[in-house]
Amino acid sequence: MADREGSTIFGEARRMLRTSGAVGGIAARYAGQRFLGMKSDKAAHAEDLKAILGGLKGPMMKVAQFLSTVPDALPPEYAKELATLQANAPPMGWPFVKRRMGSELGPDWERRFASFEREAAAAASLGQVHRAVLHDGTRVACKLQYPDMASVVEADLRQLKMALAVFRRMDSTLENEDAFVELSDRLREELDYKREAAQQRLYAKMLTGVPGVRVPTPVEELTTNRLLTMTWLDGRAIQARIDEDPPEEERAAYARALFRAWYVPLYGYGVIHGDPHLGNYQVRSDMPENGGWGINLLDFGVVRIFPPSFIGGVIMLFEAIRDEDFDKAAEAYRVWGFKNLSRETIEVLNIWAKFLYEPLLDDRVRPIQVNDDPMHGRKIAEQVHAGLKRTGGVRVPREFPLMDRAAIGLGSVFLRLGARLNWHQLFQELIQGFDVQVLAQKQAVALAEAGLPDPHPVTAG
Repeated sequence: MADREGSTIFGEARRMLRTSGAVGGIAARYAGQRFLGMKSDKAAHAEDLKAILGGLKGPMMKVAQFLSTVPDALPPEYAKELATLQANAPPMGWPFVKRRMGSELGPDWERRFASFEREAAAAASLGQVHRAVLHDGTRVACKLQYPDMASVVEADLRQLKMALAVFRRMDSTLENEDAFVELSDRLREELDYKREAAQQRLYAKMLTGVPGVRVPTPVEELTTNRLLTMTWLDGRAIQARIDEDPPEEERAAYARALFRAWYVPLYGYGVIHGDPHLGNYQVRSDMPENGGWGINLLDFGVVRIFPPSFIGGVIMLFEAIRDEDFDKAAEAYRVWGFKNLSRETIEVLNIWAKFLYEPLLDDRVRPIQVNDDPMHGRKIAEQVHAGLKRTGGVRVPREFPLMDRAAIGLGSVFLRLGARLNWHQLFQELIQGFDVQVLAQKQAVALAEAGLPDPHPVTAG
């Protein structure tokens, strides 16, 4: 018997049939609206798709959650419904764990641990985590991938591609083919736990000396492509602590640590953690170097390494918005990979840029969003979407979604925290003396030391 649906050809076929049925139903309704004059209800379509995808509990959940956080990647009706999906799958039982651990470390795998907990400490879309202790007393977390996840991922991606094709027919304002390629590449990389271990090493290097941030250390001899063993970090879920209404000083300390955890690597090395999900960091209260509080940064499966010039474009656009320099903004978008933008399209994109950069321009202690309207960001996104539709749409460069997602995802956490900081000052500390060539050199060295390939090698001359 298969350990989970999707680990057999028949399981994958069932997944495809169920998802295809939902997508096909949406397509049929859209065709009826377009050609037969039938009324279409996007909200009903979105509920259908959510119901089908929610039953899969596979890696599609990550893609759906991802798309729901990127403004205008999906129509608002779809984003609202998909944002409620949970990426947690039920944990697999002990017989499954024994077989999987044996296939990764050999039949005597249990002898390599002083103790190994049979019950999973956590379960998600690609695998589950077990606590264990090594013979030297080191506490570790063993993240074990579910079986046959590569074929499950490919099945989900095929269905996502079909769904996006339907979305494009309904609304072609944003061309998302490059974004799909980006998401596909990142999701396939996430299946390689040896790569994730290397990305953990990369983050440990980049965040050395950064106050208030801890990163687990991989245990190389107990790590394979489908098993990642790493040091266990004690911490609490951030939402649980928020619910206890901590003092403002503590909230600010968490926000400072999160800001640095994401943006020291981005502006210093051209690297970003692409999954700012609440489950991917914990809070802790033993960090005197950051006022007493800080975070554990977890799960390095989705990491984006940007061309150094792209980071230069990020700073260039900030300067353009600050100085109201239209030509500089146009050049920044060109550096990012946007092509053939009209003046009107650039003006519309600048609305979104002003929204994202606004806290960084305001040199004072303040919340991340001054406006009290919880729908403010969505209203700005809708304004931008309407403007782009009016100007003929735009093709989104593949580098853009993960960076945008990080900004929106972290912004939402800062809102939940109610943190008040001088965001301008934090940002200026990171970009002071920025130089693209220096970043390129630092990136190459850090990747080499972590054992990762350099996708943007520095060339002579």
